[in-house]
Amino acid sequence: MVPLVCKYQFGPFELSTRAHELRKQGRKLKLRPQAYQILLLLLEHAGEVVTREQVRDRVWASDTFVDFEHGLNTAVKELRGVLADSAQEPRYIETLPKLGYRLIAAVERIAGPASAESAATGASIPASQGSGQELSSPLPPRTWPRKSWALAAIAVVAGAAIVFSYGWVRSRTAKGGEKAAEAKTRSTRLMLAVLPFENLTGDAAQDYFSDGLTEEMIAQLGRLDPEHVGVIARTSVMHYKHTQEPLDQIGRELGVQYVLEGSVRRDSGRVRVTAQLVQVRDQASVWTREYDRDLIGLLDLQAEIAREIAKEMGVTLGSGLKAPATATATAVKPDRAAGVYEAYDLYLKGRYYWNKRTADGFGRAADYFQKAIAKDPQFPRAYAGLANTYGLMSTWGVAAPREVMPKARAAALRALELDDSLAEAHVSLALIAENFDYDWTKAENEFRRAIELNPEYATAHQWFAEYLSWQGRFDEALAESEQARQLDPLSLIIATDHGAILCFARQYDRAIEHLRAVVEMDPGFARARQIMALSYTHQGKFAEAFAVLEGQPKQEDELSAWPWAWKAYVYGRWGREPEARTALAKVEETARLSGSDPALPLLIAYLGMGRADQSMALLEKAYQERSNAVVGMKVAPWFDFLRSDPRFQELLNRAGLAK
Repeated sequence: MVPLVCKYQFGPFELSTRAHELRKQGRKLKLRPQAYQILLLLLEHAGEVVTREQVRDRVWASDTFVDFEHGLNTAVKELRGVLADSAQEPRYIETLPKLGYRLIAAVERIAGPASAESAATGASIPASQGSGQELSSPLPPRTWPRKSWALAAIAVVAGAAIVFSYGWVRSRTAKGGEKAAEAKTRSTRLMLAVLPFENLTGDAAQDYFSDGLTEEMIAQLGRLDPEHVGVIARTSVMHYKHTQEPLDQIGRELGVQYVLEGSVRRDSGRVRVTAQLVQVRDQASVWTREYDRDLIGLLDLQAEIAREIAKEMGVTLGSGLKAPATATATAVKPDRAAGVYEAYDLYLKGRYYWNKRTADGFGRAADYFQKAIAKDPQFPRAYAGLANTYGLMSTWGVAAPREVMPKARAAALRALELDDSLAEAHVSLALIAENFDYDWTKAENEFRRAIELNPEYATAHQWFAEYLSWQGRFDEALAESEQARQLDPLSLIIATDHGAILCFARQYDRAIEHLRAVVEMDPGFARARQIMALSYTHQGKFAEAFAVLEGQPKQEDELSAWPWAWKAYVYGRWGREPEARTALAKVEETARLSGSDPALPLLIAYLGMGRADQSMALLEKAYQERSNAVVGMKVAPWFDFLRSDPRFQELLNRAGLAK
């Protein structure tokens, strides 16, 4: 007789008795036969106690009785790992000591006869209407010879070693629909994405902790073996936080063959982390673990997870992978461990706010990094974080360069005194050398050192590409930018910077095409619209340029001078002097009302309107203040009308950009 029940649904899971498989939100999970049979037995008796003897009779044959205890414990542990469940705080499987187990989750049974037609219209039967035995006859035990299972597993693992082709996402619709691949790149590397770890505390204020764990795992796994394994950067994976996009879609969008997903719960000095490595091709779980540790051992735990994944993926590749460096806490004496963890927790808060890329975010990040340093003065990554923060505060115009860049330099140098292998600190020194010292040789050396230390550091590739473009080395810049895009395919700023390089190289059609895709991803991303409008302007397509600027959605910050600055630029180049003067007046008015420095927006407006004297005065002021406004003088199209001016050439020489 064909069983009446064909599917069981509980939480995000669905078990099919016909396909003999477990799925989570449509994704197939890897589950060994014994664990599958135990889960099926528990589902059939949902809410009831299932004794150990019942499990033995159902799952283990009499000739394996001597291995029963070990086999049962192993299978239940595996089952809990796949379900991301906990023996201490169960959501699905409750342990009854010396008695057995009970499935405590609400279960929905979907019943239907054997025919395909009736299966398609099977009714949903609430679990409360009866036990599993009333609804179905239990499946007879399936025998899975150990050799067959091992061979099947080897086949799956071996298959993953094939060279994969994958698409890099180039565009994304504003409504969050499926992204279209603009180009495809074939690679012999396996690509891995660490999806945002789920915060199970129920407290949104703890998001910094789960986000921090995600970023740390990206960093740990990025050091495995960059030659064979690439890891997608934080910006791109954070697109999937609180989303339910299918795994195969994520795989296509990010161009990955594996994803690591997990959850984290922190309370009472303990941290519980579940992690699962999933192969995108068949959506099978190839590795699952649950960890329950003291919080002070968190850094060691991250390295342990990375080592276990390295081992698993090393088997897949057919050769060993380099294990990541041991976590910082490993060498810490026990009497300092608590203080180190407190500093690390403050560091995670700093990174959380730094990633917001706002004036308020930078301020709060700097505060947390300073608190981390006060808690542990020997913590190099806190100094590196502080250097990153001060550096961006300068280049983003949040603070005066002469105020924050010396602080950034001191923090970066201190970080490298403590740990010379920190790529983030080397990138900070490169940013300082480029944007504050105008020391182009030192900047290049520091960028190259950072990339040598961490080839998976997308931001290092992005900023180095920008540096190369300022030098007019466009082929090198585009190659470096492509590296950044492959590592962070959904990053708006990386994609926009790629379009900017094309614009600076006077490849306006390609720049417009590329930037249009960015605007489709996020219509409100202002920089993409500005560079796109600039490209149209320098093609003489002024109406198109103005339409791009006018299409900018209304911003919360109504006192920004930049939209008016770019309108003044386009109107000026267009020869529409009255409209340009009106826009210029708006630049001055909004800057006055907001209390912001109008120098850079005014510079853009003056350049567009052809006002050489006023433009040169502002450029000289920017140079004296060590502003990054001068770094684009050699290549940026908005400076073209000044190139024959001796004052401009002299300033270009002083900035080290004349060659």
